[in-house]
Amino acid sequence: MRVLITGGTSLLARATAELLLARGDDVVLLQRGEAALDVAQVRGDLREPAVVARAVQGCDAVVHAAAKVGIVGAWEDFRSINVDGTANVIAAAREAGLSRVVHVSTPSVSHAGHSLVGAQADPPVTGRTDAHYAESKAIGERLALGAASDALPIVAIRPHLVWGPGDTQLVGRIVERARSGRLALVGGGTALIDTTYIDNAASSLVAALDAAVPGAACIGRAYVIANGEPRPVRELIEGILRAAGVEASPREVPLRVATGIGTVVEKVWARLKPDEEPPLTRFLAEQLGTAHWFDPRPARDDLRWHPTVSIDEGLDRLAAWFAAAR
Repeated sequence: MRVLITGGTSLLARATAELLLARGDDVVLLQRGEAALDVAQVRGDLREPAVVARAVQGCDAVVHAAAKVGIVGAWEDFRSINVDGTANVIAAAREAGLSRVVHVSTPSVSHAGHSLVGAQADPPVTGRTDAHYAESKAIGERLALGAASDALPIVAIRPHLVWGPGDTQLVGRIVERARSGRLALVGGGTALIDTTYIDNAASSLVAALDAAVPGAACIGRAYVIANGEPRPVRELIEGILRAAGVEASPREVPLRVATGIGTVVEKVWARLKPDEEPPLTRFLAEQLGTAHWFDPRPARDDLRWHPTVSIDEGLDRLAAWFAAAR
């Protein structure tokens, strides 16, 4: 199978490409920059239909992993990349007669501010004005799954808090804030959350590719992917900091206080430092202070997927990576 992966410079895209190559598939990457992999690459902007149409030529399937992430930026940037870019991928895949599409989404598309305990992949929530990433990804997922059919099987995968060696998002931010003395635990870090080690996230995308055939139960559905090992936020953060060799004493902030501070900060920050990431927003406070773990059975039953690297083994690998970097 020849697979196009969009967003080829991301941690998840690289890991997925390496997994596909290891089993003998061909890979094409589409991204704006240069990816550090020796495979066919198309340089260009996902928002340009002609670029996407060129990238899918000769391919059998697409893993659409490209996205604008984070909490800083104009709504139009998030919308044009995460919604229009997705529309371009679906249109190009249909026009070129590809056999399947795996759309990489996020559990935050269904986040409504309350705890998620053993949750399913609930329908995306739209109408939020305080979380451009989650809102644009929710619209993009609805668009992708709405186009699914036996003629073009499409599956959405929502990896939850992906981390591992080389991660600049979760791991990088925790370590940077700890080193600068800005690390805080919302609600004392007691909320149970699940996360996904990078190898497990990549294998779930490959499993979805294999499962997305005409008549399959997964067509038009979304699946939350995680390790299936919910742990308190404090325990996970402490494990990451130990792996990085960083000592820290994060301050504790009650959830109600954190959401209030986040609401004020995001409004002030947008005016004073529009290009810098605020230390806290209401959405982020809710994410850090409420439980988030999910039912693993749908992915197991429909995609025949299960995680192979535990959190503890992942932390050991992370520690070895930091040690080698030092």
